[in-house]
Parts: sequence; structure tokens; C-alpha cells
Amino acid sequence: MKIEYHNLYTHFILITKERIPLITEKNRERIEKYITGVVNNNNSKLYSIYANPEHTHILVSRSPKLSEEVLVTIISDSSSKFINDNKLSQSIFAWQQSASAFSVSKSDVDKVCKYILNQPEHHRKISFAEEYDEFLKHYQKTLKWDIS
Repeated sequence: MKIEYHNLYTHFILITKERIPLITEKNRERIEKYITGVVNNNNSKLYSIYANPEHTHILVSRSPKLSEEVLVTIISDSSSKFINDNKLSQSIFAWQQSASAFSVSKSDVDKVCKYILNQPEHHRKISFAEEYDEFLKHYQKTLKWDIS
């Protein structure tokens, strides 16, 4: 059945392999623009993005034709290839084999956008490891589901 209207907002967090800080400030915007294009080319809309050295936050409204897993796989595979093909990292670039996806209500989209765009200031106060732990606590992640 065709889904005509949808509000499928997802906050993705992609982490570089072994949390190595591979995304430089010099190349951050270029990587963000590329990922924005990937999202848009997959019938989804990117609301905000910030590529930190070892992780990237992305808020999207995704097409109902794509699961979170499919969309984040497209983003991670194509952006890794782009970064490596264009030598935007001092070593071979790779994302971890898993990412996080958090659903966001329409009423929280502005708040999450501001949070993502405020990453430089945020990480002056808190490390990524602490931030990630807070996310997991906030979303009450107690079980890891494996439906493979």
C-alpha cells in the first residue's frame, strides 16, 4: 500500500571505526554536503548534520520506502567511498559496522536540530563517550535486539 503522508524523523549517530578522529574540520563541510546529497537522492530530507572528528549526527525525515537500516547503510557505504576516493582522511576511512537510530517526534525536530548544530560547544563540556551514554539512558536502552 502506498503511504501518502508520513512523519518518520530519525536521529542517526554514525561512529568512525574504533572511534578514531578521522574527520577534520578542513573537510567537515564537504563531507556534510555529500551526505546531504545522499539523503536527498534517496527521497528523504536532511534537517541537520554535524560531522565531529569521530562521530556524526544526522537528523532526517526518511522515505517510508526505506527502513532506518537501509538508509544508514546507504549513507555509510557511499560516504566512506567518497571520503576515501577524495582522500579526505589521513588514513583509510571507515564507519563502525553498526550505527544508532533514535526516533524523533515532529514537536522535537527543532530541538534536535539545535542540539546537532551546537555540537562544537556541546563537546567542549562533555566527551562523545559521555554523550553516547546519556543517549542510551535517555532512550532507556536496556536490551539490544537482534532480529537477524
